[in-house]
Amino acid sequence: MRILIVEDEIRLAENIATVLRESVGYAVDLIGNGQDGLYMAETNPYDLLILDLMLPGLSGTELLERMRAKGIPTPVLVMTARDDRESVIALLEAGADDYVTKPFDLGELVARCKALVRRGKGQSSSILRYGEIEIDATQQTVKKAGKAISLTGMEYRVLEYLAHRPGVIVSKTELSEHLYDFNWEKFSNVLEVYIYGLRRKLGDRGSDALIQTIRGRGYVLRG
Repeated sequence: MRILIVEDEIRLAENIATVLRESVGYAVDLIGNGQDGLYMAETNPYDLLILDLMLPGLSGTELLERMRAKGIPTPVLVMTARDDRESVIALLEAGADDYVTKPFDLGELVARCKALVRRGKGQSSSILRYGEIEIDATQQTVKKAGKAISLTGMEYRVLEYLAHRPGVIVSKTELSEHLYDFNWEKFSNVLEVYIYGLRRKLGDRGSDALIQTIRGRGYVLRG
């Protein structure tokens, strides 16, 4: 999953990014002002936006309102120093999906991020099941017929993203855009390596394979 953090306090933004990368394996982009944040939100397919309200150039509230006016459905978690009833109502009416009040616990922030990403994919439960495969998005573990399968971090991320789009053909471009941050190498063929590793570890082969390649179009997860 790919996250955008719009926050002008560089140290705070970097701390959040580090936790999300290391504990959840998210790809994270950082932007320090509202105008650039809006541009990034409009031009990239993020799975979540973490948004500060006090930003140079364009306030977080204005950014949020413009996003929603353009029909951008990306879930938004707002970071705010105000938690009075009127402020919370204004945030939700502007289009925020959730909020945390500064100072906040990073563990709570991560938990809220995971819940919003899951909700944004239409998943009410952190457990995803497809045939014999069980994916625990909270623990980031995978089982087949009850037996644990050891995956690398990126193999897990590929499988989890496909699991959030069952039956839908996911192009290599879409998959890459949700797995890597803004600096990813667009000409790399490394996705094929991860797909091969997943199939090998899952014993996934033949016409009944869970992950199928649609020639010239991408990959599809069939349950």
